[in-house]
Amino acid sequence: MSEEKSFKYVIIGGGVASGYAAKEFVNQGVNPGELAIVSKESVPPYERPALSKGYINLKNKATLPNFYACGGSGGERQFPQWYQEKGIELILDTEIVNADLASKTLVSNDGQIFKYQTLIVATGSTVVRLSDFGVEGADAKNIFYLREIEDADKLAYAMEVKEKGKAVVVGGGYIGLELSAALSVNNLDVTMVYPEPWCMPRLFTGEIASFYESYYANKGIKIVKGTVAAGFNTNSNGEVTEVKLKDGRTLEADIVIVGVGGKPLTSLFKDQVEEEKGGLKTDGFFKTSVADVYAIGDVATFPMKLYGEMRRVEHVDHARKSAEQAVKAIKAAEEGKTVPEYNYLPYFYSRFFKLSWEFYGDNVGESVLFGDNDPKSPKPKFGTYWVKDGKVVGVFLEGGTPEENKAIAKVARAQPSVESLDVLSKEGLSFATKLYNTSTV
Repeated sequence: MSEEKSFKYVIIGGGVASGYAAKEFVNQGVNPGELAIVSKESVPPYERPALSKGYINLKNKATLPNFYACGGSGGERQFPQWYQEKGIELILDTEIVNADLASKTLVSNDGQIFKYQTLIVATGSTVVRLSDFGVEGADAKNIFYLREIEDADKLAYAMEVKEKGKAVVVGGGYIGLELSAALSVNNLDVTMVYPEPWCMPRLFTGEIASFYESYYANKGIKIVKGTVAAGFNTNSNGEVTEVKLKDGRTLEADIVIVGVGGKPLTSLFKDQVEEEKGGLKTDGFFKTSVADVYAIGDVATFPMKLYGEMRRVEHVDHARKSAEQAVKAIKAAEEGKTVPEYNYLPYFYSRFFKLSWEFYGDNVGESVLFGDNDPKSPKPKFGTYWVKDGKVVGVFLEGGTPEENKAIAKVARAQPSVESLDVLSKEGLSFATKLYNTSTV
């Protein structure tokens, strides 16, 4: 008979959301022995964005203790002993393979049984693999994906072994852009391949993208658009040597990194919880359709109050904030109280080379470009407003100061009316900073 452990609260998953939920439980006064985190990773929750940034910078590598949650948002880093001191049971290298929500029972890959009173699902996403599409040779050596710390370790090792070699990055989204920059900084010869007409198409306009593509080209990164990886050739050791493109071309490769998206890990709850838009459907407190079951981070499809629709957001900022909201709601409900509904402003950001951009709001409607978007400028600074029904609903800014970034966030939340697109393109950033009286210095 397997051993059975019982907890008041169980969090499944050990990513960003899990670390921030633990922090909020501690803030709310959780008692020792009440909370368990069950994670298939071998290390405590950490700030995942570091994997595509400092962690693979070989010259000045960020090591793990430095980016344990919640260090990434200026909070305390939660070392393994932090969980011990707080009486939180951190169960690592353990994957839940069966969840029976009716009997509040979880079973792990090694046969352990966990009972809970309240469950928080923080299973996050997994990467989409080329083998999922049956791409020939996709299991060759030195083809990497980046999701967990072990992936980053393998990639960093290959980058050292294949120093000054050729790297092909498949995908033109977040991971593709950040990793191409990291590889280039670490002296690899980089080619990016993606099928879309420009990079980051879910967020960037063609005008925004052309700045980054030119900037990357000036750094020696080659970009191949409008085609996909259709197969790989290998040497006698099974290591990748070439990427075969669908348009018939081949690219030499010592290392291949694939960043073609993620998918939320919800299969444990199939037919047990209501789903929407690929995630577990929740309310503004992250409560699912099943009593005492909450979902946070990438797996939650929640009501986005600002836009009056259900959305699922894959981003570290929402992982942190949804975790905090769910725990506050759980603790308030126990005391017969309520908390305000989640009122999230979408926020995305990225940093690579000497660049740094932030985006707030919704990228719908007509777009207006402003500022200096010359990729050869010593300090480029430009942005875009999105206008829908006469209101500014989204703002993007490259090279902004902290004050300016605060101002654009306020604009995106307040959705001020604007007379015409011309006004915005003339006023540019001052439209935002003037409204919110923050200095443009």
